Parts: sequence; structure tokens; C-alpha cells
Amino acid sequence: MIIGKTHSETIKQLKSAILGSRYRVAILANREMLGLYFGVGKLISEKTSQEKWGAKVLEILSKDLQNELPGLRGFSASNIKKMKAFYETWKDNFTIRSLATNELEENQDIENKLIAISSSLTNEMEIYFQKVGFTHHFEILSKTKTIEEHLFYIRKTALEFWSVTTLRHHLKSNLFKQQGTLPNNFTKAITQDDLRAKALMAFKDEYLLDFINIEDPEEENERLIEHEIVRNIKKFLLSLGTDFAFIANQYRFILDDIEYFVDLLFYNRKMQCLVAFDLKKGKFIPEYLGKMNFYLSALDEMVKLPHENPSIGIILCKEKNNKVVEFSFRDVNKAMGVSTYKTANELPNEYKGLLPEAEELKKLMD
Repeated sequence: MIIGKTHSETIKQLKSAILGSRYRVAILANREMLGLYFGVGKLISEKTSQEKWGAKVLEILSKDLQNELPGLRGFSASNIKKMKAFYETWKDNFTIRSLATNELEENQDIENKLIAISSSLTNEMEIYFQKVGFTHHFEILSKTKTIEEHLFYIRKTALEFWSVTTLRHHLKSNLFKQQGTLPNNFTKAITQDDLRAKALMAFKDEYLLDFINIEDPEEENERLIEHEIVRNIKKFLLSLGTDFAFIANQYRFILDDIEYFVDLLFYNRKMQCLVAFDLKKGKFIPEYLGKMNFYLSALDEMVKLPHENPSIGIILCKEKNNKVVEFSFRDVNKAMGVSTYKTANELPNEYKGLLPEAEELKKLMD
């Protein structure tokens, strides 16, 4: 049997139709599930308030549901409590709306109702909200405090298809406060408005490198940090965010018979440009910009393709003084930013003072 040239095109069309249908069904199913959980949360919240229900009541309720519906999943006492929190968080922004086919019925059960975005949120946010699974929703609610933060992570999760693991990482690194705060010279160095806006949102003021665990701070150096980043390149890409592709570490170029090496070189698909990282174990000093300016000039001249945008450089250091960074940027024309990093061996601020420092522990153990 001879298969015509249109056969492969037909297969592509069928595949696209099948996958598109599955995606729409998944969104509809997720919307229905969120509506159910919102309705259950409303009922539990009202009952708790009116009849002073406690944790034991929810456990009994969960067991009774299991008896009525053997094999039922997702309705443990802890999950029902999450549904209550889900409702109580969003009750001022969402409402219960009847399905069109049941609008004339006087008495409607939870399963015949849907949630609808109230006028306080946009139609765009309604779409994002319905695309995000309940597990993602609860992660966001439990780790953030304001509606602005909730909506930020919901939008990012929906647009960038974050897994729960990815979401947890960005919540832990506080992306909401870090994104768009990088000290930089993009306003002067990047002339295209659209590209400048993308660059401002692509980088963070601080990167959480919790996969790097250096027990002795005195052993920390740029090569060791670089080695750990390369060894955990997937995790570092997760820290950077979407659209970054790793090219090489110690990227080599030769100028006038002398070898030079860029610590880490990436490509950003959205900005369509090379991104060079220079690693520093200590505090930022102005001299670092001269070296990065040299690297970017060489990359633009020798590596950048004609259709690509000029390269961007990020100096990743342990500490920085933003005022010093600001003054350092004043006469630099290449696009650069200065970020800091935090590793796993650094104690969070809230725990500092509660435990002895590493040096004190060593003395105690000697």
C-alpha cells in the first residue's frame, strides 16, 4: 500500500486535535474540581462558624464520606481543612454561581454550582486561576500572605506550566520580591523598550543556590561554586527561571593569542541574547565591571549571531552595596547587573543568634 504525501500532515492534524481536546478537558476538569473544593470549603467554613466544629468533627466527616463512597480520594480531614482555607482566602473575590441548566431550580446542591470570578479580578486572572491545580493553589496560599502575591504566583504557574517542585523553589527563593529588583544599567544600555522590559524581569536581585553546601566557608572559592553549579545545572536553571539554556562553563575565546574564559555562559530564548555570569566569592567591587565589559564586547564581536541581541552580563557575588553598584554603572554602556547568591550553609536571619556560629561550635568540640 502506497501512503500519500498528505498522510504525515493528516497524522499531525489528528495529533494536534487529540492533544488540544485533552488539554481543554483537563482545564474543564480542573475548573470543576476547584468549584467543588470551593463549595465544600464554604460549607465547612459556615458549619464551623455556626456549630463550632473542631478537628475531630472533620475526621468523623472524612470517615463517614469514605464509608458512603468507598475508594474516595482527596477528602481526608487535612484536605477538607485545606478546602476551608481555600474558600476563606478567596471568598471576597469569588462567588458561587449556578450552572445555566439549573438556574431555575430553587434548591441546588454543591455539585450543581461553579465558582465565578467577581468584578474585583480580571477575566485574564480567571483563566489563569482555573488552569492551576488545587495542590499548587494550596502551596501558594500556605507560603504567601497577600492577594498580590497569590495572584503573582498563580499567573506565573499558569503561564510557565510550573510543576509543584518548581513552584516550591520560587516560593522559597521569594521570587515575588526578588524579580525586577536587580541593580542594573539596562535603562541606559538597552535601547529597545520591549527587550529592556524582558531583561528587567529575567533576572533577580538574589539567587537561592540551596544545592550548594560548603561546610567550611574558608574553602569557598569561585571554582568550587562554579563546579557545584555545573554539577547541579538543572537546579541552577530552575533558579534562573524559564527560557535559559546552558552553553558552557569556562567558555573559551582567544584574543591576540591570549586565552580568556567566561565562568558561565547561557542563552536566553525570550531575549535572544547571550548571558554571561561572572562568579565572585566576596563583596562586589567596581573593578568587576571592567572585566565583564571586556567579556561582553568579545562575545558580541566573536560569538553573537547577526540576528541576536547584544549580550548581557551578570556579576554574581556574595555581597554588594547597591550605592556602590549604582555609581559603578554610570559610565558603563554594556548591559549588566549585579546579583548576590545564598547557599545552603547560610543560616536564615530568623535563626541567627539562636545557635552558635561554626567557629564557636568547633571550639566547643575541641
